[in-house]
Amino acid sequence: MSTANLNALPEPHIQPLDTRPASTHAGGMAAFGRVIALHGVLYAQEYGLTIGFEAYVAETMAEFGKLARLGLDRLWVAERGGEVVGSIAILGRKAQGAAQLRWFLVHLDTRGTGLGRLLVAEALAFCRAAGYRSVYLWTVNGLDAAARLYRSTGFQKTETKPPAHLWGAELSEERYDLTL
Repeated sequence: MSTANLNALPEPHIQPLDTRPASTHAGGMAAFGRVIALHGVLYAQEYGLTIGFEAYVAETMAEFGKLARLGLDRLWVAERGGEVVGSIAILGRKAQGAAQLRWFLVHLDTRGTGLGRLLVAEALAFCRAAGYRSVYLWTVNGLDAAARLYRSTGFQKTETKPPAHLWGAELSEERYDLTL
């Protein structure tokens, strides 16, 4: 994906992908693959993570695709000129009254445009409408802009795991929680 091409394109368009079977929702499965690929490419470029990270994203998205429930789980994909430039998802843990925020990512060329804040706002509005009482997410240290965005929307860091060798890097997993 060319940086010059993305910069010349119109503003990103966010499309929520309802979690219906692929046969009744055109493009849903292709969107999964494109979101997985974007995670693999950006995390390798920016943080030196290995293909193991992309495999992890693929495994967890495959689980989401199999188990997602209409009205309780959702994936949003932001596109610009047909290219995926961002994503975010909500996976409900209804028995716990909680939702997990997953796969939040904004392409380098669209950072600083408000797209990340818009994706988070869409996801949190969905959580409120679905009746979730809280939202949590797991991330890793070093994603400072994302951490600032989480805190600015009311999330609080509630747990930090000791550093471990994950996907080719020494990382500490961090949990953030938000009561709705």
